[in-house]
Amino acid sequence: MTVLPANPDNGIVFRRLDTGTEIRARWDQTVESALATVLSNGEGIRVGTIEHLMAAFAGNEIDNAVVEIDGPEVPIMDGSSAPFMRLIDRAGIEVQDAARRAIKVLKPVSVSDNGATATLLPDHAFSMSFEIDYDNPLIRQQDLQITFEAGTFENELSRARSFCLYDDIDRMRAAGLALGGSLDNAVVVQGNRILNAGGLRYADEFVRHKLLDAFGDLYLAGGPIIGHFHGTRCGHALTRRLLAALFADNAAWCVTTIADATPIGVVAWPEARRAARA
Repeated sequence: MTVLPANPDNGIVFRRLDTGTEIRARWDQTVESALATVLSNGEGIRVGTIEHLMAAFAGNEIDNAVVEIDGPEVPIMDGSSAPFMRLIDRAGIEVQDAARRAIKVLKPVSVSDNGATATLLPDHAFSMSFEIDYDNPLIRQQDLQITFEAGTFENELSRARSFCLYDDIDRMRAAGLALGGSLDNAVVVQGNRILNAGGLRYADEFVRHKLLDAFGDLYLAGGPIIGHFHGTRCGHALTRRLLAALFADNAAWCVTTIADATPIGVVAWPEARRAARA
């Protein structure tokens, strides 16, 4: 995978080199998929597991980039956004001469399914809160609320990794899921033990990763959101449904620009392109 610069108003575009297909990173280009966020061109060409990279773009306020990839899935790296954050930092970013587009939430929008809920509420800035509840003695109930400012994503969420329960691994692999999963790219919990050497990166890494996933998925709105997101035991599918519900109601949102901010893209210098290669 290589991240390339793009012009203002290009947005985030995934380019499948092996098929010659481009897919725009937007909520209406996603399809239902277990455990990850998947883009589709509607003709069978897909790019999956985009959420951690999208979170890194959102955390760096990158609005315009082309992601070239030679297969159907973004590299999982260590299961967090931190490797992508480091590569983008090495490549550098440049300010572009255009107003930064944002989606402002005007009234509450909520979706729910089987005890899980995802909600967007009006707010003057962007903030998130999340609650999880697992039948596991180590994870149990966790909740966290974060208001985003410069550096918040990098410091508070970017290193939080995907996680799973050891007892679920055989079931997932039997279903053809998580076939490349290992202790190198996910936190594995067995009873009240963390199987990964070094343990957790945050004491509440589990709820922080759920926030990271939602942060990346919400960037599929086509720009940053001005409002508050609250999730209760929800995942990728419900966040996608939340964006669909938001944009289905013209009274629930409007397009605005962020004062004193401009969209940015990955710098086009050759050394930066090499550094952005993952």
